[in-house]
Amino acid sequence: MKEEFQMTYKTGSIGDFMRWTKQVVTDPVAAKDTPKRWFDNDETAAKSLGTSASPEAMVKLLSPENLVLLHIIGTERPDYLRALAALVHRKESNLSRTLKKMHEAGIVDFEVGPGRMRAPRLIARRVTLDLDLMGPGSVVSIERPEVR
Repeated sequence: MKEEFQMTYKTGSIGDFMRWTKQVVTDPVAAKDTPKRWFDNDETAAKSLGTSASPEAMVKLLSPENLVLLHIIGTERPDYLRALAALVHRKESNLSRTLKKMHEAGIVDFEVGPGRMRAPRLIARRVTLDLDLMGPGSVVSIERPEVR
């Protein structure tokens, strides 16, 4: 299953990209509805676009307190938010905001239960921060275990 990303992209060879670039130079309107990010294949795109979280936001999100939270979600698998709040001794409202940010970053998802209950589930196995100290080329990638 191909994962959907918030930002659209296009895959192709260097030759494809060169032809597109030449077309845009002669007709700039041609680039209007074309994705601005190009990759050689879907795997490279997935690695680069795995999350919309900035490296700075990811560092804040993965605080020591939140790493404990993620460990508990992964090992205890609580059935609903209230049970998780009791396990980590945090208010539900605070925990809900944190889990929403983790969901947006691609680390946590929710399993729908009875009524309006949602059980948090750890979907990422590893987070890698590749920080470019000299420019804007920093990348956050999320590794998820393969579903079998």
